[in-house]
Amino acid sequence: MSSSIPTFSSPIPTQSVLTLRKASGSLPTEEQDLDLLTLLHCPLPQHLSTAHGPALTNGGLNLHSPVKRKLETEKDYVFDKRLRYSVRQNESNCRFRDIVVRKEEGFTHILLSSQTSDNNALTPEIMKEVRRALCNAATDDSKLLLLSAVGSVFCSGLDYSYLIGRLSNDRRKESTRIAEAIRDFVKAFIQFKKPIVVAINGPALGLGASILPLCDIVWASEKAWFQTPYATIRLTPAGCSSYTFPQILGVALANEMLFCGRKLTAQEACSRGLVSQVFWPTTFSQEVMLRVKEMASCSAVVLEESKCLVRSFLKSVLEDVNEKECLMLKQLWSSSKGLDSLFSYLQDKIYEV
Repeated sequence: MSSSIPTFSSPIPTQSVLTLRKASGSLPTEEQDLDLLTLLHCPLPQHLSTAHGPALTNGGLNLHSPVKRKLETEKDYVFDKRLRYSVRQNESNCRFRDIVVRKEEGFTHILLSSQTSDNNALTPEIMKEVRRALCNAATDDSKLLLLSAVGSVFCSGLDYSYLIGRLSNDRRKESTRIAEAIRDFVKAFIQFKKPIVVAINGPALGLGASILPLCDIVWASEKAWFQTPYATIRLTPAGCSSYTFPQILGVALANEMLFCGRKLTAQEACSRGLVSQVFWPTTFSQEVMLRVKEMASCSAVVLEESKCLVRSFLKSVLEDVNEKECLMLKQLWSSSKGLDSLFSYLQDKIYEV
């Protein structure tokens, strides 16, 4: 099942492509989603207490929580726009502009919260901030890392409006810079020694979905879905997905996702091994926080050494795949044929979340 992509009746000037992503207006608002950050800090306004957003998938659930005994002690919370400013001002690490980093008891919490791109899309600057946060977390006393997002979308992948604007100005220089930013971003996940837990609150697309196999535990809301339409948008795979997706999903399904842009629901992703567990949207934040706190009560040495045993033999393979994928992107973007194909696609179509 793929998302619908409206077609424009006439070509759009290249400079107008920068605004294409804002044209659809089909996304839920941030107020519709519970957020992990404020699970610890901000009470849920009464008028939002039943706003869970539209259902994105079909079929019944059969989810059994081993921590229901504790769930009643947790309160529902929501993250709204008014809180974002105060959080950034009060945090000691408010030097980050497009992410929020919180040091919790036993773990570090990184939230994608972009001020400069739509739907938590990734630019080289945002990827650099995530790398810095990972570097800091690697050397502090936290036992694990939690990665989540503010708003209704986890991550919409690369910011293609940014990409087109930059590549239009200096094709050769910018293609190298952006490809290397992706390479270093992915490498930071490959080399991170502590367990990485990811909480997917909504759609994860492109690079936002490709990095999930590089993490250790992926928990998703029933509202989440996953799509990597690289070939559809005239790009080659990134985030080591050319290797990890066939390994996890099987060659047939991986090819459908990478070549045809097939969309996976949260339940489908869970049944195929991309996601560990799926939770109801209304209790998603509480379920995640309870489990993260339980993990953080374990020995730091045991957690790190266990990850080393599971991941160490894959590290060199993933680093090699990452290098090759980014080299291919660099070559594609630096060629007039590859870039013109991307320009043409984005001028005629809007990729809708």
